[in-house]
Amino acid sequence: MGLRVAFDLDGTIADMYAALRTVAEELFKSDATVNLVNNRPERQPTTDDDPESKPALTKLHLTARQQMAVWDHVKTIENFWYDLPELEPGIVARIADIAMKRRWEVIFLTTRPAVAGDTVQIQSQRWLEARGFALPSVFVVQRSRGRIADALQLDAVVDDRPENCLDVAVESKAKPILIWPSDPKFVPPGAKRLGVRVASSISEAVSFLEALDDFRRESGVVRSLKKLFGKETPV
Repeated sequence: MGLRVAFDLDGTIADMYAALRTVAEELFKSDATVNLVNNRPERQPTTDDDPESKPALTKLHLTARQQMAVWDHVKTIENFWYDLPELEPGIVARIADIAMKRRWEVIFLTTRPAVAGDTVQIQSQRWLEARGFALPSVFVVQRSRGRIADALQLDAVVDDRPENCLDVAVESKAKPILIWPSDPKFVPPGAKRLGVRVASSISEAVSFLEALDDFRRESGVVRSLKKLFGKETPV
């Protein structure tokens, strides 16, 4: 049986931050506080009390009011989620190809807010289809990724948020893989101790999933042979 894997969308596969930067530039292009240091801003974790809380655009040096203005404007953009670039060109098609060959069951998770046009789920599905993933399963969620991984009996979850990976590590048996393109020495303390695998890119994460799949298949063959010959000691 192939792996059951969940991929986060924004910051993992889709480059939402480039799109947000474009919106900020349009709204505040004459404002000296917009400093395009990095097209991937720092983020603040969402909370159950504030399901509409969004990634903070602090790398753009926006005030809280400006950040709110960016998100208010995004909500008015027809089908905003259709046009995001991939973080790595061709990565969606690569995931689709590997999943097909290895018989993986893949789902995509997102906390995207609603915008004008189609529902978030439909926009996300069509975005994936347009980039090579046929019949994608997309879940728009707000709850702990760990509980979701446990309920769906996932083998791995790929995400760019440390807090989501820690949830997966604590609340499920799934292997959390953290996309962390920054210096690995700044990975939150406790992540590696809890078994969070750190990848510098989505391509590296996919390669790790392939290695995990190979290991599981090989271990399964060994266990079957031991059982056949009356040696059921776990490998």
